[in-house]
Amino acid sequence: MKVSMKQSTLAIAAAAAIGLGGVGTASAQTELVVVSWGGAYSASQQKAYHDPYMAENSDIKIVNDDSSGTAVAKLRAMNEAGNITWALVDVVAADSIRLCDEGLAMEIDHDEMLAAAPDGTPASEDFGDLIVSPCFIPQIVYSTTFGYRTDLVDTAPTSIADVFDLEKIPGKRSLEKRPINNLEWALLADGVEADQIYDVLSTDEGVDRAFAKLDTIKDQVVWWDAGKAAQAIQLLADGEVVIASAYNGRLFSLIEEDKQPVAMMWDWQVFDLDGWIIPVGGPHLEEVTEFVKYATDTQRLADQAKFISYGPARASSAPLVGKHAELGIDMAPHMPTDPENSKTTLLYNYEWWADNQDDLTERFNAWLAQ
Repeated sequence: MKVSMKQSTLAIAAAAAIGLGGVGTASAQTELVVVSWGGAYSASQQKAYHDPYMAENSDIKIVNDDSSGTAVAKLRAMNEAGNITWALVDVVAADSIRLCDEGLAMEIDHDEMLAAAPDGTPASEDFGDLIVSPCFIPQIVYSTTFGYRTDLVDTAPTSIADVFDLEKIPGKRSLEKRPINNLEWALLADGVEADQIYDVLSTDEGVDRAFAKLDTIKDQVVWWDAGKAAQAIQLLADGEVVIASAYNGRLFSLIEEDKQPVAMMWDWQVFDLDGWIIPVGGPHLEEVTEFVKYATDTQRLADQAKFISYGPARASSAPLVGKHAELGIDMAPHMPTDPENSKTTLLYNYEWWADNQDDLTERFNAWLAQ
């Protein structure tokens, strides 16, 4: 059964009234375990809102946990054990839908819980269609795309078909070890039109076709997983692969901050959303809700874009995005949503993957083992 924000708030208040709130005394420091992805993304969160919030609230200590890649499985296990230790979890949109449907994420009233835009626009309107679940609090728009070593390829890749062309672009590739994105890219490289991708994948023949295309490069792929997303970046930096799929923000850091000989290939980047969910039964609900209101306001989401090339999820934040806080470069050309970068973009189908992820992950893992 889903737990609403209003129900949970009342429960906390009642517990506090009889001394069982678990919030701690005024002099004690409350630790909030905030789960995210690590790397450049967690660093952007730390600089944009964790550190400023703790500076303004000395009674709060935010502890980072980089377990978002396995959040669904771990929350299921915590729930079964009756011991939810995570206060707040950063997840992709599809995982938020699954966790909400399973009653592991709290349903919220976005307008009641979150700050309005500076002009008074309610949060639900400011985030708009990016609220893909009643449990989901959007933060950023990002993409999974490709980086390649400019010094290790004779011909720069320009299309998704090049990723699957071992003659044109010889050498090892790195892809994320999951069916999502890889099946879509395989079909695009095999000539399927973008607006037909999920129709084709809804058939056994379509799934077979995608795996057959992946077969053509399987022995040249080094796999990385979401829990260790830095693997793809390290493989590129070390020259162990010539091209790799990766989150655009991590590639930005590799190129602009680390000055590595790497360039971006934006063809058929896959857009996705990332945001918070509050675990049902998690600790320190009152403190968590205060932090989330702060961390997702217009200014804080714009501030995050100063440190990483992910687009803020609030419409009101976009005009406030300017230069990188440390590099001093204009961030707009590095955003996945920039018109020059988004000429061919695949929109991630959250509902479809929420319905099909478990079955296709089982098929994908069996394929890997062959």
